[in-house]
Amino acid sequence: MVCRLKILWLLFLLLIITTLNLKAVNVIANVNLQQEISVTTGAELDVKELILGHLADSYEWSIWSDGEKQVSLSLPIILYSKNSGWHVFLSSRFEHGHSRYNGFYIATDGKYNGKIVEVDETGSVERPLDLSLTKNAASLIINSLILSLIILGVAKVMKREPLKSHKGFAGLMEMFILAIEDEVIKATVGKDYKRYSPYLLTVFFFIFINNLMGLMPFFPGGANVTGNIAVTFVLAISTFLAVNLTGSRAYYKEIFWPDVPTWLKVPFPLMPIIEVVGMFTKPFALMIRLFANIMAGHAIVLGLTCLVFVTVSLGPAINSSMTALSILFTVFINFVELLVAFIQAYVFTLLSAVFIGLARDDQSTGSKKKLETVESKVQQ
Repeated sequence: MVCRLKILWLLFLLLIITTLNLKAVNVIANVNLQQEISVTTGAELDVKELILGHLADSYEWSIWSDGEKQVSLSLPIILYSKNSGWHVFLSSRFEHGHSRYNGFYIATDGKYNGKIVEVDETGSVERPLDLSLTKNAASLIINSLILSLIILGVAKVMKREPLKSHKGFAGLMEMFILAIEDEVIKATVGKDYKRYSPYLLTVFFFIFINNLMGLMPFFPGGANVTGNIAVTFVLAISTFLAVNLTGSRAYYKEIFWPDVPTWLKVPFPLMPIIEVVGMFTKPFALMIRLFANIMAGHAIVLGLTCLVFVTVSLGPAINSSMTALSILFTVFINFVELLVAFIQAYVFTLLSAVFIGLARDDQSTGSKKKLETVESKVQQ
């Protein structure tokens, strides 16, 4: 058993090292390309543009680049223009953003930077109705399919042998499910927890699988899904609806007529206004926390990699030392990101369960105080 665990750990470390090498090759290739362009034009390497370009969504899925040759997966472009109607074609028509097609092109600056635009009859730049399948949207679909296959496979194994203690991947998934079910959902929601278990478990594994796939630099990974504000916005709205559409009378009484001195409620409803604002700040905090933490992790790795090229002009001694330091910190941050991938999924699920538990009718005063304590600790 010990020997098998050692082998698994070695394979895990090998996978991480391979992932880091592939990520470094891809980033360095792109940096080299930008550095060559900078040398040719006499401009400095734009680190900010490089990092934001890697974090942003795109209309194609870059699989490999060596600085000269780029291999990418073309995605479907679906547009509706007021002038010419519907257009459906592949993103390869834009030739990596260097050409136009049917009057459409990908803007490289301005408020529409990175988006498909067109020039109307008056010469002004406009955005058509864009229903294209972008890299993040495609990754969202692929990751959801992977998650569905994993859950259905594990459920099939559990159904076949429900009383048996499972090993391997099924046992690992069982451990995750029971941990979230017992330690998070059941402990915070209360006796009505089974009603919310499907949603909360789905949220946890959805965020977790997307976080892990975002750390993979090769297809079908590498997309910044949970670092996209639109994705975290939808997740936060889902929790907001789960809390407020199933809230009890006592929950709404605490919002619109809280147990405070009357002068704080009438004639000016100070406390009800604060409580209503709190209804929206909770999901807002969920949205920003997940978005900021995931995006910051990717940005730090890219920033540390760029140190190698930024310090070239400072001489070989400083550049060599900064290169070694950059590699060490990059490896360390990637290990931290593996932990953050789980922590952020756990925290989002925990806070969602806390908010749901506070809105339930079966919570006593003591239970609510306990839940509020958990909420304040997690937010800190």
